[in-house]
Amino acid sequence: MKHSLSLTAMFAAGVFGLASLNAVADNPHKEAIQGPFTQGSQVTEQCIECHEDHAKDFMKSSHWTWELEQKLPGRTVKRGKKNAINNFCTSIAGNEPRCTSCHAGYGWKDNSFDFSDMTKVDCLVCHDTTGTYIKDPAGAGEALAKVNLERVAQNVGMPVRDNCGTCHFYGGGGDAVKHGDLDSSMAYPDKATDIHMDTDGNDFQCQTCHTTEQHQITGNAMGVSPGGDNDIGCENCHDSAPHANKRLNTHTASVACQTCHIPFFARNEPTKMSWDWSTAGSDQEETVDEYGKHTFMKKKGSFVWGKMVKPEYAWYNGKADAYMVGDKMDPTKVTKLTTPLGDIADKTAKIYPFKVHRGKQIYDKKQNIFVTAKVYGKGGYWKEFDWDKAAKLGMEANQALAQQGIKYSGEHGFAETEMWWRINHMVSPKDQALKCNDCHNKGTRLDWQALGYDGDPMKNKKGPKHAK
Repeated sequence: MKHSLSLTAMFAAGVFGLASLNAVADNPHKEAIQGPFTQGSQVTEQCIECHEDHAKDFMKSSHWTWELEQKLPGRTVKRGKKNAINNFCTSIAGNEPRCTSCHAGYGWKDNSFDFSDMTKVDCLVCHDTTGTYIKDPAGAGEALAKVNLERVAQNVGMPVRDNCGTCHFYGGGGDAVKHGDLDSSMAYPDKATDIHMDTDGNDFQCQTCHTTEQHQITGNAMGVSPGGDNDIGCENCHDSAPHANKRLNTHTASVACQTCHIPFFARNEPTKMSWDWSTAGSDQEETVDEYGKHTFMKKKGSFVWGKMVKPEYAWYNGKADAYMVGDKMDPTKVTKLTTPLGDIADKTAKIYPFKVHRGKQIYDKKQNIFVTAKVYGKGGYWKEFDWDKAAKLGMEANQALAQQGIKYSGEHGFAETEMWWRINHMVSPKDQALKCNDCHNKGTRLDWQALGYDGDPMKNKKGPKHAK
């Protein structure tokens, strides 16, 4: 039974009996949505009978397009998960059914996916309130067959942390793998894990800070949107001189709030800190670390994991640079796939904390460009352990490379990379924030020379920010 009338009109027309009036008032979707459903797009067809405008708004968002027009130094690019090269599984190109399991849509299996098809929007992943909606890990965004889509659709509501965490806690294929400051412990965190989201305290939802209007969600992740201009920060709620101590307030001109108030990330779950693809294919035994995490797997190579990790620190002025598909690289140097912009002389920059994920990944030796490898599915490295085949297939599937007329040369090597991820979550209670002596006097938290200082500025009796 489908309805295109508004709920008020349905009552007036007698669609709902008086007996169901109270139930509908509490849960209007119970009667408005009727199954059975065998796939998610069938649910969406009914959702958009009342919510077409919402779907149109959502289809303008980067959660749908997986790309965003943004400015990098000297150029304007379209960049996002759709075309970014990373040092995890390198790229979604050729790996779509696996990578797009986190797309808020249905059926993105390859380059033929129709981004204009409204029925492919996945409303349920953000609006499920039952906790039973689970995407197929390799289903191109489709839900697992066992999910009762009718029950989920009839019980939709406003998103909570679990909805966002479905993808953002598990990016990279597992809990805490990518972000470090976002993992399953953030669904119902205690005060020590995050003072803002503490379920017994402030109990912030994600959209408390990531304010949303017409399905456009504020905030940019450096990994995919380094040149985005939709940043959010502590100043959205806190003023620029938040401390009673005037000396502490002088620091806010050059030190970000996060630097002192997020002394550690990966507090509860270990996060992946490095991934070396060059060791993949070896027949050595698989190994695990003290956290029970793999440190070597034949199909993926070698890993290093960390827990209660101290961030690395750098100047950041709100902008970043990034490696784009087809850019030349120098295999003798570390390539920064994403890196913050700013330095000690930049008056708009502050010292921020970062997770730096280090990798060693495949590149084309003749062209000196990074390869977008096919690792998943037919012909992928995880099945055939053939890097040349994986490189050829992955680069053929990459639209950005095809547009530049670039094909795999037939020769590959492995080169070192870094990806910088800004740390914003897992804010500690104020009594657990960094103290003066963590950075000054004999404190070693900050590498003053790496930041452009001659040494500890307190010892040099210079201000908190100065040029050399």
